[in-house]
Amino acid sequence: MTDLSAFPVTRKWPATNPDVIQLYSFPTPNGVKVAIALEEMGLPYEAHRVTLADADVKSPEFLSLNPNNKIPAIIDPNGPDGTPLTLFESGAILIYLAEKSGKFQGRTASERAQIIQWVMFQMGGLGPMLGQLGYFHKFAGAEIEDPRPRERFATEARRLLGVLNGALDGKDWICGDYSIADMAIAPWLGALEYYGTQDAVGWHEAENLVAYLDRFQARPAVQIGLNTPPR
Repeated sequence: MTDLSAFPVTRKWPATNPDVIQLYSFPTPNGVKVAIALEEMGLPYEAHRVTLADADVKSPEFLSLNPNNKIPAIIDPNGPDGTPLTLFESGAILIYLAEKSGKFQGRTASERAQIIQWVMFQMGGLGPMLGQLGYFHKFAGAEIEDPRPRERFATEARRLLGVLNGALDGKDWICGDYSIADMAIAPWLGALEYYGTQDAVGWHEAENLVAYLDRFQARPAVQIGLNTPPR
């Protein structure tokens, strides 16, 4: 049995089975990406519920795994160099898991480059914009009377969703076959309903995106991953 005692995070969230990937997460759009990937790829894992409260994400134990105090993060006891590997940032984890499993990363180097391109599109643009838009609609930012922040993020969100809607024209998935690009993008589209921002971005007029999200959420592995670890 693998000894993970050298990792302080395991003192707060003990590993029941230290021989499998340890996932430290919460079911936010970023968190569920990795749970979905692990389910889709059939990689054995153990999920630990790390809430967004400071007592969890800013605890010394979690900061030892991710100094940026954000979920998700993983420990792979069977890292590529024969030793355990820790990793944070959801996009980086998706790429790593795709390489580890040999799945959902394209069949050629060109396909892989295109898939990573769309993962970066989500990481650098779509996720931050939709997250900020949600903040100014549902959370503390909604109390700000100045309409300019909401308008700024709504305008950019509509633009980014238009890019996606066009890219999906005539296609089931963003980059040919189903891939980690879809696992990165689609959870953020699902968050629009939670944030109450669908009308602000013209969601129901983006027919390609509506159908795309329905396809994604119908996948059995996605249905499990969306509630892993349970709220």
